[in-house]
Amino acid sequence: MEHYKLYINGEFKNSSSNSIFESLDPSTEKPWATIAEAKNEDVNYAVESAYSAFYGEWSRTLPSQRGDFLRAIGDQIKQNSEFLGKIETVDTGKIFKETKFQANYIAEYYYYYAGLADKVEGSTLPIDKSDIQVFTTREPIGVIAAIIPWNSQQFLTAVKLAPALAMGNTVIIKASEIAPTPLLELAKLIDKVGLPKGVINIITGFADECGKVLTSHPKVNRIAFTGGTNTARNIVKNSAENLSQVTLELGGKSPVAIFNDAKIDNALNGVTASIFGASGQSCIAGSRLYIQEKIYDEFLEKIS
Repeated sequence: MEHYKLYINGEFKNSSSNSIFESLDPSTEKPWATIAEAKNEDVNYAVESAYSAFYGEWSRTLPSQRGDFLRAIGDQIKQNSEFLGKIETVDTGKIFKETKFQANYIAEYYYYYAGLADKVEGSTLPIDKSDIQVFTTREPIGVIAAIIPWNSQQFLTAVKLAPALAMGNTVIIKASEIAPTPLLELAKLIDKVGLPKGVINIITGFADECGKVLTSHPKVNRIAFTGGTNTARNIVKNSAENLSQVTLELGGKSPVAIFNDAKIDNALNGVTASIFGASGQSCIAGSRLYIQEKIYDEFLEKIS
């Protein structure tokens, strides 16, 4: 089986405890890869590496240089989009047509923020005192923890990682333990672009010894999370002591409203496609139905 290591401080390493877990191929329900399991010590090492990089070499990197790094990451993703798509399909069961397409256009996020990196502006504000000047300037936050769910990993990483790097932050990405290999493959591509050590760290592990340690760490300045509401509640609790900034993009399904004048067969086809398209791995899957009373019984009969 394939074996995947953690990516911390510019190096691929096994867990400090040598703990591993298996990732299952959903098409066979059999293990296809082993994964290094991050524990307390590994998480601390990742945060300290990101912290040192933020106050070290990365803080001296010019905005245009950050843009160059982002552009290089985009190039790597575009050149390897088919491979990244295949890995995501194997680990999550999402259809290859979609994973390959997503991996290809995700490169555009990195290109966009590459162009934005040297265009961050402040403003000067008028004030009614002649001897005072008031202006705003934008500064990086610091160490960012980006927690990614098991579906659409490349996309949900790009929307967190690209703007964070463009602004000059450092990042620890926690991949879902359910299907972590797409992001651990991404680590191999990121390693090729020559970023200073510790700027990007990619780990995975379980709640108490990985997620909790990361979200309660005093040197994590912001947490960007996509996932379910139960986990979000724990993240808010964990971050409260340190007053870390928290962004939560929580789980939910888009509703489908079917009105009395709808054509039942068309509506049923649309509902079925929205729920089961992409193997059900879509946050706009439309699994909540609101059906007007006059056609309710007829619709249920069609389903049955």
